[in-house]
Amino acid sequence: MYSDVSSCNTYNYGDALYWDARYVQEAESFDWYQRYASLRPFVRRYIPTSSRVLMVGCGNALMSEDMVDDGYENIMNVDISSVAIDLMRRKYEHMPQLNYMEMDVRDMSFFPDESFDAVIDKGTLDSLMCGSDAPISAARMLGEVSRLLKPGGIYMLITYGDPKVRMPHLTRSIYSWNIVLYAIPRPGFKKPAGSSSNSHLEPVPITETGLLPADFVLDDPDSHFIYVCKKMDETTELSNISSHPLIADAS
Repeated sequence: MYSDVSSCNTYNYGDALYWDARYVQEAESFDWYQRYASLRPFVRRYIPTSSRVLMVGCGNALMSEDMVDDGYENIMNVDISSVAIDLMRRKYEHMPQLNYMEMDVRDMSFFPDESFDAVIDKGTLDSLMCGSDAPISAARMLGEVSRLLKPGGIYMLITYGDPKVRMPHLTRSIYSWNIVLYAIPRPGFKKPAGSSSNSHLEPVPITETGLLPADFVLDDPDSHFIYVCKKMDETTELSNISSHPLIADAS
């Protein structure tokens, strides 16, 4: 379980100083990877609007605002950057459904165990995987996510990391997560005319070792992946997490 060397540049994305400087220079809202409109079928399928949601590494994205507009009632947003948190607190002081706290996702001891119904991560684990001591940082963050989830709760990870590099971190037995995987093309991706296409609303098959089958071909070679991880315990049946295709968002 190594860092994502091939996908990282010279920036230390796990460093608060980097993000503080970036948000001073780039105050306009920015959503990593995908906007909520593309993720909505997955979020709505697995996370009820009444859920208490933790958005890790919120940055200055519009994701949480879009979720509130879609009916979500309680979203706690955390980020390592004090600059981002100050900006977002001021921006959304009129929106009681959104709360913001400066926090390192590797230590979220401010929150008691089983505090949240869902945790959403859009690029935060990826940032840690580009930082120093990546495997240790990832383990600390995922341990905190597992601790904070209620039994039956959902950790939704949106990432560039395919199963070969993410499953070793997500499938550790201490987390007791049942995982369903989706692949979604990058925004603006156009599949060549006349070629067959997979529905990104259908779960991606994975082997017993947690990898993509050798004959599985992604529509977009640089797809983003959505790992839907459900926290299991002795009272939670494995069959409770759906692996059926989702319904396209018509709105």
